[in-house]
Amino acid sequence: QVQLVVSGGCLVQPGGSLKLSCLASGPTFSLYNMGWYRQAPGKQRLLVASMYTGGNPNYDDSVKGRFTISRENAKNTVYLRMNSLKPEDTAVYYCNKVPPHPSYWGQGTQVTVSS
Repeated sequence: QVQLVVSGGCLVQPGGSLKLSCLASGPTFSLYNMGWYRQAPGKQRLLVASMYTGGNPNYDDSVKGRFTISRENAKNTVYLRMNSLKPEDTAVYYCNKVPPHPSYWGQGTQVTVSS
């Protein structure tokens, strides 16, 4: 059973930056295509960034050029660096495999972009 624990969310001003972390349990983390998802109030969950080990990252158009996904397999961790944050980036952020496993969602981390 894989557990994914995310951290790093907080309140940040527009234009600010944050780095989220997702720590995964389990020995096969490096084999997974991992992704960052977000869900804003009243909206469906959206895949914003994903990355295979050694592969090129993929981004939703809404975050392209501002967000960077990276992974450190030795630490079973995937990161999301978020720059130039906008109020519309406000959401609960989750990590999961791509495609997502329904049992791996975890609690997510709240990112609020507001002045």
